Amino acid sequence: MKLLSVNLGRPKSVPYTDQPDGVTGIDKRPVDGPVRVAAPGPKGLAGSGVAGDAVCHTRHHGGDDQAVYAVAREDLDDWERELGRPLANGVFGENLTTTGLDVSGARIGERWRIGSVVLEVTSGRIPCSVFQVHLGEERWVKRFTAKGAPGAYLRVIEPGEIRAGDPVEIVHRPAHEVTVALQFRAMTTERALLPQLLAAGDALHPEALAKAREYMEKQRAS
Repeated sequence: MKLLSVNLGRPKSVPYTDQPDGVTGIDKRPVDGPVRVAAPGPKGLAGSGVAGDAVCHTRHHGGDDQAVYAVAREDLDDWERELGRPLANGVFGENLTTTGLDVSGARIGERWRIGSVVLEVTSGRIPCSVFQVHLGEERWVKRFTAKGAPGAYLRVIEPGEIRAGDPVEIVHRPAHEVTVALQFRAMTTERALLPQLLAAGDALHPEALAKAREYMEKQRAS
């Protein structure tokens, strides 16, 4: 298991974002050398946890519980075969492209050591219209959702530096069975799974945890 690339996005003017300034940082490219990673701060006020990476729409992206986004190279390869075209590292807007690691199969609360950084899995990535137009594929949001391999958002437990080629070590794996893929399905296509997310506790992204609790309250009241 290792880190193939660290990918950073620069603010870029595009016609397909609802940002008032018309910019997005989704177009991320691999960089050389060490990159600093640290908790950026609260969502809505802070952006990426990866130094030099632009998060332009902080209402939905960035913040401590979405500080870093990781995608498995194996999933990109699978999409390459399906789409019939090459997909470079970073094309999904991910900060980390890994190999040998089942990113969407990781458990919520699972911790990875990469370089001198420790990261904790919080949730899967929900696709948006900007992602769809950036990739240039029709019905992309539905297709990505149906695939159920969203990659993982991570929070920073221990700050430090990472670089391409660093090994990825799983230093903690929770006893529950709530994976990123399960959490993603519960938040998108299979809401009946929401109660299962509660087993992950506070390691779960706060928005997903609130959604699961809200669902349970409605079930009790009905």
